[in-house]
Amino acid sequence: MIEVHLSYELQENIDEQAYFQWLKAAIVPVLKSKGIIEVRALRDAQNPQKVLVIGSWKTFEDWRSFKQSDGWTSLIGPLQSLYALNSRLEVWGPSKLIPVPLRPPK
Repeated sequence: MIEVHLSYELQENIDEQAYFQWLKAAIVPVLKSKGIIEVRALRDAQNPQKVLVIGSWKTFEDWRSFKQSDGWTSLIGPLQSLYALNSRLEVWGPSKLIPVPLRPPK
């Protein structure tokens, strides 16, 4: 499994309702893509203009295939031109030292 982290800051004075409506439609191709496990969206607790979207994918190849698709282009293009500043994309794979999540005992 890999995680794709897309972080950005929302532009000031955007129409939040328009952003939300666009996002609901733009995320559909992601959720229909081969290998997607889940998508989570977070806002910075101290600065709600900062957004982190985390996509979990079964394999790097699944992610790479989506990134080369029209679904990615239709998501990232409008996001960067209409709503986001300072976007950053990172792809994370499992740690060689700790490849599975650590959890406290029950």
